[in-house]
Amino acid sequence: MFDPNCVCFFDTTLRDGEQAAGVNLNAAEKLQIARQLEKMRVDVIEAGFPAASPGDFSCVQTIARELRKTTVCGLARTREGDIRAAAQALVQAENPRLHVFIATSPIHMEYKLRLTQEEVLAEIRSGVSLARSLVSEVEFSGEDASRSDLQFLIKAFKVAVDSGATILNIPDTVGYATPEEFYQFCRAVIQGVAPPAGVIFSVHAHNDLGLAAANSLAAVRAGVRQVEGTINGMGERGGNSAIEEVAMALKTRADLFGVSLNLDTRRLFPVSRLVARLSGVAVPPNKAVVGSNAFAHEAGIHQHGVMAKRETYEIMRAEDVGCVPAVMVLGKHSGSHAFRARLEVLGYHLDDQQIAKAFEIFKKLCDEKKEASDGDIEAIIADEIFSVTPERHYELKDYTVHVGSGLATAAVVLIRDNQELKDAATGNGPVDAAYRAIRRVINLEPRLESFKVSSTSERSDALGEAQVVISYQGLRAQGRGASTDVIKASVRAYVNAVNRLYSLAAVREIRLNGQPLASGSSKEPPKAS
Repeated sequence: MFDPNCVCFFDTTLRDGEQAAGVNLNAAEKLQIARQLEKMRVDVIEAGFPAASPGDFSCVQTIARELRKTTVCGLARTREGDIRAAAQALVQAENPRLHVFIATSPIHMEYKLRLTQEEVLAEIRSGVSLARSLVSEVEFSGEDASRSDLQFLIKAFKVAVDSGATILNIPDTVGYATPEEFYQFCRAVIQGVAPPAGVIFSVHAHNDLGLAAANSLAAVRAGVRQVEGTINGMGERGGNSAIEEVAMALKTRADLFGVSLNLDTRRLFPVSRLVARLSGVAVPPNKAVVGSNAFAHEAGIHQHGVMAKRETYEIMRAEDVGCVPAVMVLGKHSGSHAFRARLEVLGYHLDDQQIAKAFEIFKKLCDEKKEASDGDIEAIIADEIFSVTPERHYELKDYTVHVGSGLATAAVVLIRDNQELKDAATGNGPVDAAYRAIRRVINLEPRLESFKVSSTSERSDALGEAQVVISYQGLRAQGRGASTDVIKASVRAYVNAVNRLYSLAAVREIRLNGQPLASGSSKEPPKAS
């Protein structure tokens, strides 16, 4: 039942967020994020673009089957093939939604679609009607709505409503709008469409000018009751509207907006950390709401004020977003129950087999160091549970490095199809030498786009966590690895990235080393917002 005083949240981290350069989540990682979003009581999860690839179809299908409370959504163009693929992927969903889109701005219609206004209206009519015949709930988006002709957009939305859509989305696809302008625009669209009761207006803002959250809030003031965004604002170019920022603005300034939320904001911080670790996209320390400095006070005058009365410098509480310190220290004497409980606090949902494996690795880690921090535990889960999938092409068996004066050598042993592959190389340091050796083993020369190593805590015995991004033939893949040995962490991260590169190549039927991989669709639909 639609509540006009409640703002719904539509999370597209797994679809639009994953379009961020260098991000490619595997099926296990996507399901883990989806489960935590459901626990956070996100109203709608856009799980993917089923027609984009067999992998996307399978992920949407799995999430639709697993989640029983949250609405699961699949994206589709107005084309029949897209719509039928999305409907098929959602067939087991308890609460399915099909999200149909087509561009409505003059520049997109002329140069991208090469369609007239009447042809676009015909596409909307046929696409939305087909979607409504297959799925009980249909959302329609006019891509690049903020640069569309107002009267044509109103006409397009009216056609969508007449064809069965009950959610009308107004995207600011390229982040061009400004808050006051967008408020007036959304208000004019809502008044112009004047839909029947039960039709909800939505907004999807991008952050190219840093105004995504402000534009989303302006849209809420105009009467929009669904906000689309991603965790940490992840997404293409400047990213999307950050759900945590919009949610806490609405909650903190309830006096201004006067709306309620279904969202459990106490899970925002754990989910933010989860998405950051699995995606490899770090959260800046000064990031609003979920940054590590969001509730830190260093200046003496601030510290004194907070100690005297918290509200002097804090407009929201750390507890309200789930930013709370560990209440117990885990070490070699900790039991599986305490370990499982800490995983839940950190925002992870693992099955019994995964927990048993993670606990075994945790115990081995505790033989090397006295205590394990939250960061250590999260690194274990990310590196040993989610990165190890049936999609692995290569497995690291062993490596050695030797460092001399100005020269390093490395030997690497990988396993592929139960066969050991070995090679060695020199480099200007141990990591460079190891990466050169790996490239010799796999007979491939991907470009290293990004490499960084960080510690999982401030302690000297913290795990080192390495993250790399590599590219090859237009594909970009990120990998990660964790170990008390930063060289080993770096090697593991590179092998992980190589495996993800092969998975992406399989989906798009790109040959690596001259060998065809698993079949998939090489015709990837254009990205949408």
